[in-house]
Amino acid sequence: MRSNREFIPLSVSALARSRADWLFGMNLTRAYTLAGQKAGFGNVLSVGRVQTPILGLVVNRDNDIANFVSKPFYEVLAHLVTPEKQSFSAKWIPSKACEPYQDEEGRVLNKALAENVASRITQQNAELTALEQKQKKQTAPLPYNLSALQIDAAKAFAMPAQKVLDICQTLYERHKLITYPRSDNRYLPNDHHQDASVILKAISTNGGQGVELVKAADSKKRSKCFNDSKVAAHHAIVPTAKQLKSASLGSDETKVYQLICRHYLIQFYPDYIYNETKAEITIAGGLFKANAKQDVSLGFKVLMGKSELKDEATLPLLTKGMLLFCSQGEVVEKYTSPPAHFSDATLLAAMTGISRYVQDPQIKKVLKDTDGLGTEATRAGIIELLFKRRFLKREGKLIKATETGSALISVLPQGLVRPDLTAKWESSLGDIAQQVMSYQQFLQPLLADLNSFVQQAANCDSNVFAKLPKTSAKKRFVKRGQKTPYKKSSYKKSSVTG
Repeated sequence: MRSNREFIPLSVSALARSRADWLFGMNLTRAYTLAGQKAGFGNVLSVGRVQTPILGLVVNRDNDIANFVSKPFYEVLAHLVTPEKQSFSAKWIPSKACEPYQDEEGRVLNKALAENVASRITQQNAELTALEQKQKKQTAPLPYNLSALQIDAAKAFAMPAQKVLDICQTLYERHKLITYPRSDNRYLPNDHHQDASVILKAISTNGGQGVELVKAADSKKRSKCFNDSKVAAHHAIVPTAKQLKSASLGSDETKVYQLICRHYLIQFYPDYIYNETKAEITIAGGLFKANAKQDVSLGFKVLMGKSELKDEATLPLLTKGMLLFCSQGEVVEKYTSPPAHFSDATLLAAMTGISRYVQDPQIKKVLKDTDGLGTEATRAGIIELLFKRRFLKREGKLIKATETGSALISVLPQGLVRPDLTAKWESSLGDIAQQVMSYQQFLQPLLADLNSFVQQAANCDSNVFAKLPKTSAKKRFVKRGQKTPYKKSSYKKSSVTG
């Protein structure tokens, strides 16, 4: 058994995180709330290290969509014929010389260039210069951690993250049907494999998945999820061996339970196998590519909604060096489309993969090595807080910023809106845990930053809050017989504009 002394640096790191979050949240929330009150806006304008960058993601996405202007771009298809008179098409891959006519995503914006290529390759001989044909395997996805479960539940059932967490807590505490739900881990201990057969039986009995699907599973199969070296404080969320006496689950509880059962069950199914073909063709000095994919064995995909073998694209029998004929070059005009508004699933995915939204390579690396914004246990609550503060709103399955949320982001310094602050803290907190940095060395520059941010709040353009819609009164604690807000345990609730 290890001595508690070994964990003192980790405890100091946790204390530093807690203190820093409290200082930033308390002071900046008060500063911007006062700025709002100065303009006649009476509600709380909360600011936090995690909630504010999340709100910033949504506001920026909304602005990108509002300001988006669709532009045409062009692709060129070569319609090819084999010596056996079989037809297929290949797509033009622009060379480096075409970069001045492309956007940052490599799309050709110059119609004349595309038309010139199509004209040059029409009625020309072609050669298949490279051919790669491989049979590939795809293993089953790992069992769920909380974020992965919340993302899939949002995609399948439009279920908010907090609701998924609440259902998981019920399945865990009341029904005892799943393991600890707030886990950030997707692996299982090696010795957990010995319980597979009884868990699979419980899944079948409880209606977690169909009886025939459970029968087809091989409980002796050991997937990559069984790995002691990758299990942390908690393992993946999986079903338990408990069998229900009767159908005591509600509709939403059943949906979440079945998702968890499915992701456990697929660990005992074969891999998905498919053939992949990649061909490169040279026509009039230009490079064209054609790809094909054919299902060989569905494996675990039968549990993921795929019921029959399909070919996503087909190619005739090809050999390297084969001579072909391009009967026609075709210009295909397409239009750029705006990014999609966030949904529960994509917002959670953005929080766990926040490094995708960062340009600085050093900050990107820190965020990749950590859990992104928030933790498994806090992400759902933070999103819900943004709704309660009326910073976010739902329109069907979409999540958008409200006028209040957009106004707040517009006056905040970019240092609070970007996730860079989290990366900076995570790096320093890791140093504290490794005894490379002291608590005071972390806190002193942080307090200097905080003072600067508070000063910027005092000088911000608070007029943006004057135009915001007034909201209904909120509950505050006030002293009996007084109308002035005053916090103490002996006070009763009264309705005062907040």
